[in-house]
Amino acid sequence: MVRRDFLKMSSMVTISSIGTWTGVSKVFAQSPSQSKDVRSYDGNTSDSMEYRQLGGLDISAIGLGCLPMVGYYGGRYDKHEMIALIRRAYDKGVTFFDTAEVYGPYTSEEWVGEALAPFRDKVKIGTKFGFGVEEKQPTALNSHPDHIRRAVEGSLKRLRTDHIDLLYQHRVDPNVPMEDVAGTVKDLMQEGKVLHWGLSEASARSIRRAHAVCPLSAVQSEYAIWWREPETKIFPTLEELNIGFVPYCPLGRAFLTGIIDGNSRFEKPDRRATLPQFTPEALKHNIPLVTLVLEWAQRKGVTPAQFALIWMLSRKSWIAPIPGTTNPSHLDDFLGAGTVRLSAWEMEEFDKEYAKIDLMGHRADPFTESQIDK
Repeated sequence: MVRRDFLKMSSMVTISSIGTWTGVSKVFAQSPSQSKDVRSYDGNTSDSMEYRQLGGLDISAIGLGCLPMVGYYGGRYDKHEMIALIRRAYDKGVTFFDTAEVYGPYTSEEWVGEALAPFRDKVKIGTKFGFGVEEKQPTALNSHPDHIRRAVEGSLKRLRTDHIDLLYQHRVDPNVPMEDVAGTVKDLMQEGKVLHWGLSEASARSIRRAHAVCPLSAVQSEYAIWWREPETKIFPTLEELNIGFVPYCPLGRAFLTGIIDGNSRFEKPDRRATLPQFTPEALKHNIPLVTLVLEWAQRKGVTPAQFALIWMLSRKSWIAPIPGTTNPSHLDDFLGAGTVRLSAWEMEEFDKEYAKIDLMGHRADPFTESQIDK
């Protein structure tokens, strides 16, 4: 049986609960979303990507995170090469691109805007406000209404567009009532400058408060095989309110791909140099998870990166991860997960094996954790 025929048979099987292995009921995918052909800017049709709807936003099941391009994990990257990478993703069926004003700052939005300009009407762009970039305080939270408006105007210019498809509050600002934030974004939507909106790293309480004022389309948070907190903290709320979920770092900052081992070391400015999951002790301790992912990838005839995304895409039909990369071959690799899905019994079997593994290390450093809404 060819791979694509198998995928169609096994894709998105419904199951009502996962029992005691994760402690979360209804975590598996519901019915599959409707797929459709998407024309790339050179006229080719992609048939290797599933398309999903997140709160009314129609996007590719796998998007592209454009943060690594500005050196988040170290390195300096050529603008023209990164623009070519973004367009390569589009050629392969990606229609969802994630950026933010603070990435660079500004550089990521500028490159995304230039890259997508030739086919702007065929893609969806997500960007974010919430840090004091305009006030020269890029690590300070700021979601005051006047700041939101300044941030949006700047993003529109850099993205070379008259509207933002999905605007997130990057982090919940405890000094600004969520109702004020939602009300400001609602006004921007009425003005046509924003089409959909969402929150990033928000608690269930904040999600409900925001949604009551202006319905959310998506929530973005870190989520991967080795960091599954959203399943218990916000998944029930998202499902109840019909809000989509956009996981960032779905490949565990490359740990789940198998290219990192117990001897790997990271130095600043690589973001991983400051994260508890990437200390030498934690890396060595967590290798059994990489082994499990590799075993399952071999079993399914896919790469570890593809399996990490397949696992995620199989859990819910309203999940659309945004892995990031600066490497064309890595892009081609993870996009190979575009239509592969696990069956319900495979998900259950994997989680039984996963539950036996003891993991070490938190996902965030103390300062980052202090800005995450609880």
